[in-house]
Amino acid sequence: MGKLPDFVQIKEVGPRDGLQNEKKWVPTEAKIAWINMLSNTGVKEIEFSSFVHPKMIPALSDAYEVGKRIKRNRDVTYSALVPNRKGLEFSLEAGIDGASVFMSVSETHNGKNINKSIHDTYPVLKEVIQEAKQAGKHVTGYVSTVFDCPHEGKIMPEAVIPVCDQLLEFGVDDLSLGDTLGSAVPIQVEKLLDQILKRYPQEKIIMHFHDTRGMAIANILTAMKYGISRFDSSIGGLGGCPYAPGAAGNVATNDVLYLLHGLGIETGVNEKKIQEASLYIQDILGKTLPSRSLLASGE
Repeated sequence: MGKLPDFVQIKEVGPRDGLQNEKKWVPTEAKIAWINMLSNTGVKEIEFSSFVHPKMIPALSDAYEVGKRIKRNRDVTYSALVPNRKGLEFSLEAGIDGASVFMSVSETHNGKNINKSIHDTYPVLKEVIQEAKQAGKHVTGYVSTVFDCPHEGKIMPEAVIPVCDQLLEFGVDDLSLGDTLGSAVPIQVEKLLDQILKRYPQEKIIMHFHDTRGMAIANILTAMKYGISRFDSSIGGLGGCPYAPGAAGNVATNDVLYLLHGLGIETGVNEKKIQEASLYIQDILGKTLPSRSLLASGE
């Protein structure tokens, strides 16, 4: 483990991962206004929605309209989750800059999340990845349940490698490794990264932590000591996987920024604007968001 990075890049996943599990419908106009606010915070990438079938995630059934109508900042990459070729077609028409494909290390979770075995998922993702690359789009491979599975328990680091190998062989540009349950502790992060960084350059690795047990910040600090400098986070701590019972929201962008800026690490993100965007969506949803930094602000 080496020194901490000088710069960390935040990928804001609130509009997708944050909203996908919300029962209250957020009007399209509100989503657009919120994403426009996020576009001016300094984040370099926003995952604005998901092009899965509307029946699967009703909260994001307006993905196409949102993609067409958001005001784009040329300094921001706008990406979306894309499950299959049909979803890719719609997402390309909506103007994505990047496509995110997804699958799990756990066979059981993959079946519940995608309704396919891991073996049957590969050809679907291969087609999406290769067509997205042909369209000139950046492709990220989300790998879920890299530490624990709600159905199968602990996941060994050795089980993560074949999935990563396959996605990279298909042509993904980077890998986002997900603590889907928010149950990992730093020693698990160390053991996984010891294996992962023997095979892949750290520049290709993004870490995606949920904060169910309050360990996300500790896990991010651990990953940074391994040279990881790219993290997914969700404004206010919104989020949760519909197919991982008990999983709380993603680590809050607000809290990650408090950590990074306190350590003197540059992000290019304006904390005040992040707080304002957090309060906006908090009011729309009518509930208090779990970000410790937001709560401490007293607003």
